[in-house]
Order: sequence, then structure tokens, then C-alpha cells
Amino acid sequence: MSEKPSVLFVCVHNAGRSQMAAAWLTHLAGDRVEVRSAGSNPGDAVNPAAVEAMAEVGIDISAEQPKVLTVDAVKESDVCITMGCGDTCPVFPGKRYLDWKLEDPAGQGVAAVRPIRDEIKVMVEGLIKEIAPETSK
Repeated sequence: MSEKPSVLFVCVHNAGRSQMAAAWLTHLAGDRVEVRSAGSNPGDAVNPAAVEAMAEVGIDISAEQPKVLTVDAVKESDVCITMGCGDTCPVFPGKRYLDWKLEDPAGQGVAAVRPIRDEIKVMVEGLIKEIAPETSK
């Protein structure tokens, strides 16, 4: 991994799980990690229930837009994480690939999205400990 690890979160529509994961990683790791998210068939907008659930914990993802998954995004990332959605990334040597099995928030209300949001936070916290632990000076 480079000096500053980079993570790509992938989900088909890039509208819920991958957006929440990217927001959590950015929020919790700050500038210690480069964060991307994308999807193979991006939606038109981020899931409103995901936006609301993240706003409840003080993270604003309302301005985010779903992005298309590109080969370059995978090449530029140290860790590629699919979100249990059956999406696949191009495979390159030296990359780390993970699949986080998460319920799909599509079409669900905020009450159903909260536990997914919280599960993603725990997974992101574990990832940070592995790839970008805080160093004490």
C-alpha cells in the first residue's frame, strides 16, 4: 500500500451502502485514507433514507452523486470492497478485495437503514485499524 491507503467501495447503484461506507471512512479516518465509491449501474441519486440516516449521526451525504465504476478507480485503490450486492470489480494483482455482506437499503425507510448504517460503521472502524491506525507522536 502507498503511504496513504486508498479504498474503493462498490455497489451496483452506488446509492446506499457504498455511499454510507465512503462517508463513514472519510468522517472517521479524515485525510489518512483516500476514499472512493462507485457502482456498475449507478442510480440517479443517493437513497434519501441513507441521506437521512447519515444526517442523524451528523454526516451530510446529500450532495453526493452516484458514480460509475471504472477500471482506473480499481487500479488506483489499494482495497476494493463490494457491499454484498453481487457486484464485481476488475481484478488486479496486489489489490486487496473484500465483500461486506450487508442488507440492501433500496426501497426501505430510514428505520430499516439505521441498522445497516451502524453495521457499516463497525466494519469501517475495523478497516481503519488495519490500514490506517492512528499513530501517537
